[in-house]
Amino acid sequence: MRLFHSICGAQLRIPSSLSLPLLAAMSLLPSFTPGASAIRKEPVKYGDFSQWVTRDITESKVIGGNHKTVYEIAPTRKITGNTPYSNQGGSPWATSNVYAKVSGIVKGSNTVRPVSINGNTVACMETKMEHVKVLGVINMDVMVAGSIFLGQVFEPITSTKGPFSKMEMGIPYTKRPSCMVYDYKVDMPNVNTRVKSTGLGAKKTLTGRDNAEVYVILQQRWEENGRLYARRVGTGRERYSKSVPWTRGHQLKIHYGDISKQSFYRPWMGLLKGDKAYYARNSKGKLVPVEEVEWAPADAVPTHVLFMASSTCGEPFVGTEGITLYIDNVAFGFDK
Repeated sequence: MRLFHSICGAQLRIPSSLSLPLLAAMSLLPSFTPGASAIRKEPVKYGDFSQWVTRDITESKVIGGNHKTVYEIAPTRKITGNTPYSNQGGSPWATSNVYAKVSGIVKGSNTVRPVSINGNTVACMETKMEHVKVLGVINMDVMVAGSIFLGQVFEPITSTKGPFSKMEMGIPYTKRPSCMVYDYKVDMPNVNTRVKSTGLGAKKTLTGRDNAEVYVILQQRWEENGRLYARRVGTGRERYSKSVPWTRGHQLKIHYGDISKQSFYRPWMGLLKGDKAYYARNSKGKLVPVEEVEWAPADAVPTHVLFMASSTCGEPFVGTEGITLYIDNVAFGFDK
């Protein structure tokens, strides 16, 4: 057997008698990920998920009057009482955890929480069925998923219609990173069905495998007559269809310009418009859809960034119970 190594452009021939001992010794050395050292990281504020706000919400007596603990990503503190939450301490993070008050009935939902992995606090997002019993008699099951994103949610949530219209997606951002860097883990049940359950009517089983998802989108936004429009500057989007062990320093590459003709392109990487458009405040403070109308030139400079990590990739109230996504140390990555 011959083994060749290139060192500073020269070749070193290692005798076959030494190859196995050398390989055994090399296996004890720290692993190296190609390209990892070439990335300069700019951490997202509170993206190490070491600080959390703990909220204590008391649900209405008509649905049991339970105390629900709800978490938010911001400087550590505890909030007791049914009060609307807005981002605190300069945190850019929002979650799918909400305080809802629909027709006077208070409900808390918590699908994002801090957990410890290897002694470190990380964000955990899970898809699960919320069980609600009305007046102790009527059972209502709602499929909910966990997600975190850059933006904010406007509480209390007063209806289940138009979920995107209850939150502002994205924050101002004008840099051009080459990737997003993060640590992550996925627990994925080995099933190829999803369940749709809105709490109204019977549950419905759907075919197809649900995925956890992480994406970053860079937009160049502008306003016309109160309406918001955007060009897609950069795109990075991954879906996870199977379990992934704890992985450090994963790089989600950002592709600039029109990617619709690239071999890696998938329909779910396309422009966000129509019922897929997220919302933001216009110059008058009104929440309106941000319609992505075209792909920007590859050298365009963004005005906003969207980042989301979610335990599902489907429509609201549809998912596979048990999918869990863990994430930590979120940062923008730049080529050195």
